[in-house]
Amino acid sequence: MKIAKKAFLFLGVAIALVLTYLLINAYNFKSKQITVEAAIPVKIDKSAIQNFSKALQIKTVSPENTVDFDSVEFEKFNTFVSETYPLMDSLLEKKIFNSFSHLYHWPGTDASLKPIVMMGHLDVVPVIEKNLPEWKVAPFSGVIKNDTIWGRGAIDDKVGVIGIMEAVELLLRQNYTPKRSFYFAFGHDEEIGGPNGAVAMAEYLKEKGISAEFVMDEGGVIADGLIPDITKEVALIGTAEKGYLTLNLAVKIEGGHSSMPGKETAIDVMSNAITKLKNNQLPPKITVPLQGFMEYLGPEMPFANKVVFANSSILEPLILNLYENSASGNALIRTTTSPTIFNSGIKDNIIPQRANATVNFRVLPETTIDDVITHVTNTIADDRITIEKTSSATEASKLSKTDSFGFITLNKTILQLFPEVLVSPNLVVGATDSRHYKDISDNIYRFSPIHLNDNTKKSFHGLNERLAVTDFYDAIQFYIQLIKNTDKTS
Repeated sequence: MKIAKKAFLFLGVAIALVLTYLLINAYNFKSKQITVEAAIPVKIDKSAIQNFSKALQIKTVSPENTVDFDSVEFEKFNTFVSETYPLMDSLLEKKIFNSFSHLYHWPGTDASLKPIVMMGHLDVVPVIEKNLPEWKVAPFSGVIKNDTIWGRGAIDDKVGVIGIMEAVELLLRQNYTPKRSFYFAFGHDEEIGGPNGAVAMAEYLKEKGISAEFVMDEGGVIADGLIPDITKEVALIGTAEKGYLTLNLAVKIEGGHSSMPGKETAIDVMSNAITKLKNNQLPPKITVPLQGFMEYLGPEMPFANKVVFANSSILEPLILNLYENSASGNALIRTTTSPTIFNSGIKDNIIPQRANATVNFRVLPETTIDDVITHVTNTIADDRITIEKTSSATEASKLSKTDSFGFITLNKTILQLFPEVLVSPNLVVGATDSRHYKDISDNIYRFSPIHLNDNTKKSFHGLNERLAVTDFYDAIQFYIQLIKNTDKTS
């Protein structure tokens, strides 16, 4: 009896100590949000939104099949840019890559300061023809109604291209010259990997020996109601992005007549392989960007969440379990496995000899493509299946710092214009052109100053892509303020 009492006493003391430890960590889990003075708004000419509308009307579509590429539309965009932004076109050093990608150099007054690269892409994804009846307005109309501008590219990513161009043109009209040099890089084929746009421009900068203070591309947004247990809007700055890997799987075994099937068909073998991959995915883990996300937003959450995130090192299993419960959360903690194509058979009474499948992986930072291929090979464990890597494979990005000049300047600029938001680093789960600039800077950030909520995020690559007119004007203000803020060296 005495032994039992001592055991319960010991257990009670142990629990009390653990709880005390957790609560002390939560108490010391202080906010990382900063306070800055609001920026003085710049007057933006109302013609800017009309320019944006015209840009959306140009069908700069990057098709999957390059034979469908419409060079006439891209030529229209070249003409539109030259005519609409004459100062940028004439006063900055301009270079065209592969006919349609634009690189501008704006020399600064202090050559000792590292330059900054600001990016965007002018191409858009196709509109699926059978979905046209479901669009509320024609997808390339650039219609402005109900304080919203509609059209493919409104979010992804003509808002970045036109927003930056409007900002630069306005500053040039004011005879402003930055201290730092700027490079503005606008690719024309981001939606198909950027081989003729971003890749070519990044290689050119590398050959010139350009080492940028930071690079900024699309990727993060101001999330409205998208972060669980956070009531405020959150500006998400992508400090890393996942890698991209597609594997083609193929198997060939004896086929025959469907009336006399063998024990195993090509379809059986491939289906079993896909099932193994789905049931045995790479393990989840907390990466540096996610840790930063918890450190910046954990203190702003309800107390229970705060306790959990303040003790992430010892409560990691609980955190991972929470994130695994949603598709968006799961994408932040693991290399995802997505079978996307399955082909086999030509007739209902013929057992096919071949089966092919395509599986796409989005690779976590600190995990390599070779790691994934090894995992796939060991998981399938079937020598009859060949595994082939496609040419689009890209490693996960390097990790950009949150104590750098670039992140600090972005943080400040965001809060000068959107004082009510919270700011946080984040992991970008998609792929952007910025990955091609890894040799240009150690610090690459992904952020667009636009608001997305549960409804508008669905229009990204989907139906009824649209953007609030105020978001477009805010984007111009943001780029102006960011350029001015970089005049400061620390």
